[in-house]
Amino acid sequence: PEVIFTRQGADALRWYLMSSPVLRGGDLRMSDEGIDAVVRGVLRPLWNAYVFFCMYANADGSRGGWNVSSTEVLDRYVLAKTRRLVEEVGDRLDAYDLPGACAEIEAFLGTVNNWYIRRSRDRFWAPATEADPGDKQAAYDTLHTVLATLVQVAAPLLPLICESIHRGLGGDGSVHLCDWPTAAALPGDDELVGVMDRAREVCSAALGVRVTHGLPARQPLRSARVAGRGATTLEPFRDLIAAEINVKSVVLTEEFDEATRFVLRPRGEVLGPLLGPATQAVMAAARAGEWTRAADGTVAVAGQSLAEDQYELVLETAEDRPSAALRTADLVVTLDVAVDEELRAEGAARHLVRVLQQGRRDCGLAVSDRIELTLDLPAGLAAALAPHARYVADQVLATEVRHADLQATEGAGTAGIDGQEIRFAITRAIGRGEAGSD
Repeated sequence: PEVIFTRQGADALRWYLMSSPVLRGGDLRMSDEGIDAVVRGVLRPLWNAYVFFCMYANADGSRGGWNVSSTEVLDRYVLAKTRRLVEEVGDRLDAYDLPGACAEIEAFLGTVNNWYIRRSRDRFWAPATEADPGDKQAAYDTLHTVLATLVQVAAPLLPLICESIHRGLGGDGSVHLCDWPTAAALPGDDELVGVMDRAREVCSAALGVRVTHGLPARQPLRSARVAGRGATTLEPFRDLIAAEINVKSVVLTEEFDEATRFVLRPRGEVLGPLLGPATQAVMAAARAGEWTRAADGTVAVAGQSLAEDQYELVLETAEDRPSAALRTADLVVTLDVAVDEELRAEGAARHLVRVLQQGRRDCGLAVSDRIELTLDLPAGLAAALAPHARYVADQVLATEVRHADLQATEGAGTAGIDGQEIRFAITRAIGRGEAGSD
């Protein structure tokens, strides 16, 4: 245990055990890999969300506080999810279901990091404007409220890291002496949560299609088509979906195309004891597509009527199409995967931004530091990136961008973009009487 405490942390071991099958009477074989997975999947996401908040709040000289009054849709969504977290983890702990409580918290960390922070990043990054001076502070207040509540909920399971974050957020005393959060103090919005969760499922399916077709997330695509029952309810989140899956437009339609079909899969383990030899006829008719589904959810197949718990209905798309069906079997996402030169150039610009952002971190620059940037690009790549020069400069906070030969420059960074080698040099912009530094 002492080795684990030193290398991975006592919280990691505690979570590993409390989320394990042992607490439900199952077997457990201890492994370093399992504890490492806790560090990657639980401790780092929790700490990273806290560090993100501190980094931007400190750069702005701002502080967050408890505030649940924001009307911004992402704020309302994450606050409503936080309310559910308080309720669901409380119920799990009351029932002595520690693995279930762990699962609820781990899923919530995905909501905070992979959706709320990702989709709200521009609000934290952009300066407050006269048009909406309170929006940035609302983002700080919302994330502060979420984190403060989260560490109170997770404290029994992750006592050390939650104590550290609680104190870092300005909490009085120890987190372990706080009352359990009151769910009613947080806003609830079941309709918003339901539709937004559905939008997230669409994004997950679309990103899966990207992986299947070898298209990096930073490569823009022309369009995505979301088809099926209830697709148009996603209209308020069309722009969010487009930004998350990196497409120029999203088409929402209630109609499937000709390449999509429902497939009936009777549950043999359920039907066998009920139908006996007739089960085989049901299976054969289902494979042949000879079945009908009634409005009440029952399915007529091979002279039998199957209830909803006796079959599974799945959506299938043509294997050669860039499509994926949601696990709910009611929506299909199809991507236009054709990439022209214009899209390819934009993808290269986004790749360059990622490289330069890493270069900033390697130089030890603060998130708000301005830089002077020198690029050494192949002629063809330089021409393709020229229309995106302003975008690149804005994203990496470059006050000046020069193009020069960096072959002989010691310390110049290198990277590969579209199979071509580039070089770059980053220098902190001089200002406020400070000297520049590499």
